[in-house]
Amino acid sequence: MTRTVQGAKVLITGAAGGMGRMYAERAVVEHAASVTLWDRDAAALARTADELGALSRGRTAVRSYVVDVGDLGAIAKTAQRVRREVGNPDVLINNAGIVRGNRYFWETDTGEDTRPTMQVNALAPMYITREFIPGMIANAYRPSRIVNIASAAGTLANPRMAVYAASKAALIGWSDSLRLELEQADHGNVKVTTVTPSYISTGMFAGAKGPLLAPVLEPEVVVDRVWRAMLAGSPLVELPWSVGLSRALRGILPTRVFDRIIGDGFGVYRSMERFTGRR
Repeated sequence: MTRTVQGAKVLITGAAGGMGRMYAERAVVEHAASVTLWDRDAAALARTADELGALSRGRTAVRSYVVDVGDLGAIAKTAQRVRREVGNPDVLINNAGIVRGNRYFWETDTGEDTRPTMQVNALAPMYITREFIPGMIANAYRPSRIVNIASAAGTLANPRMAVYAASKAALIGWSDSLRLELEQADHGNVKVTTVTPSYISTGMFAGAKGPLLAPVLEPEVVVDRVWRAMLAGSPLVELPWSVGLSRALRGILPTRVFDRIIGDGFGVYRSMERFTGRR
């Protein structure tokens, strides 16, 4: 799997549009054996499945499942159907995510904001991976890949997105720990890639302003970098390069100095002031 996903079974969450759809298109173009799409938007999912089916020209089996990954009970039921109808995936891309922003934490609602954000962004990837990773491990002679789409927000505190930052920090901690566990247990056929991009121009972060040295990223660029890293089994993708710089400086500088330089000087702490998101 160092060059293409040809012959592999691929499953992508949040696949009805945006970057999820772009990952699915890459899999179809590379002649994956199957591409399984998960999304809660039934209409968009049906359109995407039809269009990808036409693109595949019968060379890739495209299957779609309507599932809200924020419903943790639905994950197990849908995963069971996938194993029965398609088979255990070789490639799992945990792409689905949500954001509630432009409010301070005390202005958020526990039920409408905090709970779904943590369920979709942090718990769902864990639940989904737990469903499929035993099959990946058992098939020891076949390369498998798990890609977890986190965020630079999980490495750097930022006002007006406290819960989102918390969800992505949890995802990063779990994802990289999973990578180490697989290596320690000698399950080298299963490799984990953690992705921590800054803002991406998909509409999810509409209105957010890219800080100094971290311009808003084009989704095509991110998808290409993630795809190549996934095939190679690389452990981490940080986009742009300044994400890694900020992480390093956070570990070196005193907190108040870091706040002044990165938060205020680079504009990170003001980047969500005009956030609107998708409407």
